[in-house]
Amino acid sequence: MTKGNEVGVLQDNVWVELVGKIIIARLRGDVSVEMLNERHQRICQIRRDTSCSRVLLDDLEMTAMSYPAVEVQQALNIELESLDFQIAIVVPNSRLAYLARIQFGDINHRVFYNDMAEATAWLMQSTCSALPVTTIDRLPI
Repeated sequence: MTKGNEVGVLQDNVWVELVGKIIIARLRGDVSVEMLNERHQRICQIRRDTSCSRVLLDDLEMTAMSYPAVEVQQALNIELESLDFQIAIVVPNSRLAYLARIQFGDINHRVFYNDMAEATAWLMQSTCSALPVTTIDRLPI
């Protein structure tokens, strides 16, 4: 793959925008370290530009990450935690929910199983300082 094609794949599979008062970050397909870095850089840039600290990670269209990618996300979380982000992670299945818990550890986040509306509501009604550290909603038993 040429460098130009790599840029095209990143643009097609990583989408990060400020929508209202929430930074929405979407990953699609097989997740690479480059995609994680690109998403992280865009989220941090929007935070610097707008002071917005609410992030919705839409992982509904991504496949499970490799373990090296999970480790990269864990390293990126050091900066996310220092910037006091409130993060809602929306996943399509219990496997990705489990990986999300591993990736985000103790930072201020909540995992939602296939429920964008509830994730958005949680972000809008809460303040960063008064949130539980980690919960998973609506996982099948």
